[in-house]
Amino acid sequence: MSHPIGRLVKARLAILLTLGLLAGCASAPEAPPSLRQALLGLSERAAELVLTQPAWSGAGSSARQDIVLLLGEAEVDARLGITSKRFGESLSRALLAAPEGPQVLDWQPSMASREADNANLWLLESRLEPDGPVLALSDRDLLPYRLTLALRHPGDDEVRWQRVVSGAFDTTAL
Repeated sequence: MSHPIGRLVKARLAILLTLGLLAGCASAPEAPPSLRQALLGLSERAAELVLTQPAWSGAGSSARQDIVLLLGEAEVDARLGITSKRFGESLSRALLAAPEGPQVLDWQPSMASREADNANLWLLESRLEPDGPVLALSDRDLLPYRLTLALRHPGDDEVRWQRVVSGAFDTTAL
């Protein structure tokens, strides 16, 4: 025979366990990705576009490794709440993480020499800006953005390749 107090304790524990499970199911939704994750995703997408661009996409892996990609300072609209330096670092990391990718260097204006006629030297310019008003959803706000990527040879004003990436940041992650 079991003791009435023991049954009472077991019943209360069962009720507490059930309430705990219900509370877990009814809790707030998962936190949005952090700014770092949002920038990493955008940077990885940008790096994939740049590394498969037509000027060297047909080249073998050894030819791609001969390419020197100079990263110009990113232009980032302050309304996005992201610094130019932070976005540039994220993009640089994504490009460097690519297997058998090109060499990646920070570009300095002193590197712009019209005399250097190196087909393997490319300047990557990027501009990140808002692409409309904040979109209010039921549980969060989204800030649309547009990222423009352009490749050209240093000292040459002609853009050889350009892509535009659009998306939206969760403002709670900014």
